[in-house]
Amino acid sequence: MVASLSGFGATGPRAGEPSYDIVAQAAGGLLAMTGFADGPPVRGGGALGDFVGGLWLALGVAAALLERERGGPARVLDLSNQDAIFAVTDSAATLFAGIGARSPRVGNQHPFTAPYDAFAARDGWVAIATASNKLFRALCSAIGRPELADDERFRSHRGRAAHRREINAIVAEWVAGRAVEEVLAALGPRGARIPCARVAAPEELLDDPQLAARGMIERHAHPGLGEIVLHGNPLKLSAAAPRERALAPALGADNAAVYGALGVSADDLERLSRDGVI
Repeated sequence: MVASLSGFGATGPRAGEPSYDIVAQAAGGLLAMTGFADGPPVRGGGALGDFVGGLWLALGVAAALLERERGGPARVLDLSNQDAIFAVTDSAATLFAGIGARSPRVGNQHPFTAPYDAFAARDGWVAIATASNKLFRALCSAIGRPELADDERFRSHRGRAAHRREINAIVAEWVAGRAVEEVLAALGPRGARIPCARVAAPEELLDDPQLAARGMIERHAHPGLGEIVLHGNPLKLSAAAPRERALAPALGADNAAVYGALGVSADDLERLSRDGVI
C-alpha cells in the first residue's frame, strides 16, 4: 500500500497548499472552538494538529494492511490534516446543521454542563469534571454544600450550563482556600471519587508515579550526552516487549553487520576504517 499525509490532501480545490499545525487547526474548525469567549482563538498545545493527523494515518495504514492480509486489494491512503482535525471537533457541525446551535468558545469548560473547568488552588491549579448528576451531587457534599444538588438552577445538565457562572464561582471559592493536595484528597479516589487532577506541565511529569508505572518515562544512557529521557509507547500490548534499542546507533556501529552481509571481510573492513573510507 501507499500512504500520504498532507495539509489538505491530494484532491479538492486546496490540494497541494502548504500547511502547519496551526493552519490545520484553523482550517479544520478546532481553533475557532478553543479559547475563552472574550479572547482570541487559541491553538491547542503541543503539535495537536500534526499528531492527530499522524494517528489517523497510522490507523488507516493498519486497516489497509489488515484488509490486504484478508485477501483484499492494495490501497492508496490519502489523508488530509484538515480532514483529521475536522473529524475530532465532536458534533459541532452536526448540531449547527440540525438545530442551528453554534459552538462558542467556553475556555476549559464543557458547553453542556458545569462545573467542568480548571480552578486555582493556593499552590496550583486543579481540573474538576462533573458530567453527570451523580457526580455533581457528590461534589456538592464534598465541598459542604449538599443543598446545591436540590437547587432548581443546578439539578440538570442544562440548568448547570445556563448557570455556570454561579456554580463555578462557588466551586472556585472552595478550591481557592485549599492547597492542591487538599482538593485532590477531598475530591479524588480517596474522597468523593470525582474526576479531578492537578494541572501539570510536561516537565513536572518526569517523576510522575503513574506514568512511570506505565513505562511512559524512558531513561537511556548515551555515551556522549549522558541520560536521554524519552516518552514511552502509549500502546500497551500483552506479551509485547518494549523497544530493544531506543537510541540511534553511534556512527559506524553497524558497519560489521552491514558490510559483512555484502561480503566485506573483517580485515578489509578494518583497512577501510583505518584509511578513513568508512
